[in-house]
Amino acid sequence: MALNREAKAVIIDDVSAQVAKAQAIVVAEYRGLDVASITELRRKARDAGVYLRVLKNTLVRRALNETPFEKLTDQLVGPLIYGISEDPVAAAKVMNDFAKANEALVIKGGAMPNALITIDGIKALASLPSRDELLAKLLGTMQAPVAKFVQTLNEVPSKFVRTVAALKDQREQTPA
Repeated sequence: MALNREAKAVIIDDVSAQVAKAQAIVVAEYRGLDVASITELRRKARDAGVYLRVLKNTLVRRALNETPFEKLTDQLVGPLIYGISEDPVAAAKVMNDFAKANEALVIKGGAMPNALITIDGIKALASLPSRDELLAKLLGTMQAPVAKFVQTLNEVPSKFVRTVAALKDQREQTPA
């Protein structure tokens, strides 16, 4: 179904808004995927916070014009599905994991602001921990010294209470 000029403008504005806050864009060819597979891919992308959409390449070229992702326009050939995310790892991870299970999804490339990413780069990016995992590790690392400090501070009164209890027991056992 052909889109009229207003519908195209709405799509371009929507994609431009997503690209404005994006840290990564991953492009894959979806030829040969059935509806159930694409629906599953969309569900996984939605759960990971990835904007995933099949778009006309000409509309994406217009949306990418004069953005840090402009270098990606040369790779926009064929029937493509676009994964756009604020987390640089999320889009790569979702698309790469799905491509491993479904040979019909072929990753063509991607981009980060002012840099193109090769297929190997996307696979390497997908192997990195996500932003949430890194924040959890950082929080655990920051929390460990504080927990040890609190444990040490708590040990002083605990030792005092145990000493007083031992003295009390000793006096009760000693004949008067």
